[in-house]
Amino acid sequence: MALALLFAGQGAQKVGMGRSLSEHSVAARSLYEEAGRILGWDLAKVSFEGPESELTQTKVCQPALFVHGIALLTVLREAGRLPAGEPRFALGLSLGEVTACCAAGVFDFSTGLRVVAERGRLMQQACEQTTGGMAAIIGEERAKVYELCREFDIEAANFNAPGQIIVSGEKARVDAALAAAKDRGIKKIMPLKVAGAYHSRLMEPARVAFAAWLAEIPFAAPKFTVFTNTTGHALSDPAAIKAALVKQVVSAVLWEDCMRNAAAAGASEFWELGPGGVLSGLVRRTDKNWAVKSFAEYADVAAA
Repeated sequence: MALALLFAGQGAQKVGMGRSLSEHSVAARSLYEEAGRILGWDLAKVSFEGPESELTQTKVCQPALFVHGIALLTVLREAGRLPAGEPRFALGLSLGEVTACCAAGVFDFSTGLRVVAERGRLMQQACEQTTGGMAAIIGEERAKVYELCREFDIEAANFNAPGQIIVSGEKARVDAALAAAKDRGIKKIMPLKVAGAYHSRLMEPARVAFAAWLAEIPFAAPKFTVFTNTTGHALSDPAAIKAALVKQVVSAVLWEDCMRNAAAAGASEFWELGPGGVLSGLVRRTDKNWAVKSFAEYADVAAA
C-alpha cells in the first residue's frame, strides 16, 4: 500500500462531528481541550452540539474541520490502523491543505490551529467587506468555463473533479453568468449558498494580511509528500509551502490535479479524514478504479 490522506475543506462540516472521537479516545479529547484553550472559545461544544448557524461561520468551521482531521489521524494511529511507513502522501481541499501540512509535520498541532483560525478570521472579514457569490458548473470542460469567466469577469475557483468546476466573484457578475449560461451552451450551473467569493480576487485583503501574519511562523520540511492546491504538484521546501498557502487564498483549487498527481506518484489508496464523504465522492468521480475509504467518526476507525 502507498496511502494518501485526504483532508476536508469548508462546507464539509456537520453538527456532531468529532463527538464519538472525543468520547472514545483520550488523545482526541485532549486535542479538543487544547483547541479550546488556544482559541479562547469552546470548539468542542460548537462541533458536537452546534448550532449549525454558528458552526458554518468561516471563522468557526475552518478550525473545527482542522481539529477533526487531526483527531481522526490521531485515533487511527492510536488504534494501530495505519500500516508501518504510512501515509506516504497528504493532500487537503482548500483549508484542508493546512491540515495536510500539519499531518506531515510542517508545523505542530497548536501552530496549525492558530494558522487556520487566523486564515478563517481573515477570510470571514473579507466576506463581510464584499458582496461575493459562487456557482457550480456541472458536466463542462475547463475551456468552456474559462470562456464564461472571461466574459463575465469572474474566476474559476475550484476544479474538483472532471465536470465539476466552481466559479467565484462579485455576486452581480456571478448572477449574470448564471442567467446567461444556457445561451452559452452550459447545461447545468447552480448557485451555491456561501458567505462570499472564496478563491477569487475578493479575498485579496485576506491574502495580504495572512501573508504578513504567516511570515514569522516557522515551517519545517514535510515528513512525507504534500501536494498544493495552487499547482496540483508536490512541494517540499518550507518557504514554498508557506507561499502556496498564502497564494491559495485567492487562487483556484486544482483538486483534480492534486489527486491525479498523487496517483501518478504512486498513491494506491486514498483515505478521506473528514465528515461527509465529499472527497471520497470526488475520488470516485475522477477515477472509479482508485481505492478509497472514508473516515468520519470512531465507528469508521473501529471497522477499518
